[in-house]
Amino acid sequence: MLGLIGKKLGMTQIFDEEGKQIPVTVLEVGPCYVTALRTPDTDGYKAVQLSYSETKEKKLTKADLGRFKKAGTPNFTYTREIRTENLEGLELGQQVGADNFEAGDWIDVQGISVGRGFQGVVKRHHFKGAQTMSHGTKMGREPGSVGSRAGGVGCRKNTPKGKRMPGRMGNEQITVQNIKVVKVDSANNLLLVRGAVPGPENRCLVVRTALKRPVNRNWKVPAAKTESSTTQEASSPDSPEKNS
Repeated sequence: MLGLIGKKLGMTQIFDEEGKQIPVTVLEVGPCYVTALRTPDTDGYKAVQLSYSETKEKKLTKADLGRFKKAGTPNFTYTREIRTENLEGLELGQQVGADNFEAGDWIDVQGISVGRGFQGVVKRHHFKGAQTMSHGTKMGREPGSVGSRAGGVGCRKNTPKGKRMPGRMGNEQITVQNIKVVKVDSANNLLLVRGAVPGPENRCLVVRTALKRPVNRNWKVPAAKTESSTTQEASSPDSPEKNS
């Protein structure tokens, strides 16, 4: 499983080769940095810890600062773990981006939904409400009976556990599965995915390859420069050292 941390930039539309309109959400995924690796020998499972969105040192705890210092990376706001069976090529401090996804991939997007505040049962649980608002009924947008008083007057009402009631709506973690990647802009770390994703704009999201439609692909990381390539660059006629 591959995955990245990012944020939602907004929604727009594009047109395919046949001229059909496709509603898409633009996601900025990365650049993310590898700040820890989980292995079965030390942790009992395989995972990569990614961090995203640089922040100031004063906003972090000493534990976070020590972790970023060990990885040799800047300080970040968001840190998430991505379970993966393939850790080949991943090292601390490496940068990963949107090129880990391809157009046509299926992904799962996890985020916090938009908060709706305190809502009644009609909006929160889609109750139908009263059939009519004529004389003789007090049922408008109220939930109706919520329990029984089996022991008679004076006994506490027995409200069943899980009864649908008014309350706070939204602001919950939601995972939307099987969203199709329409386009990848790896230069700007952007993904265009079909349809909507949870949460408002600029809120943190976790994007993973779909659990129900997995892909067998290695992580794409920047190629490390070897000594021979470094020597070749230094000896090239366009190198700044030679021209100076």
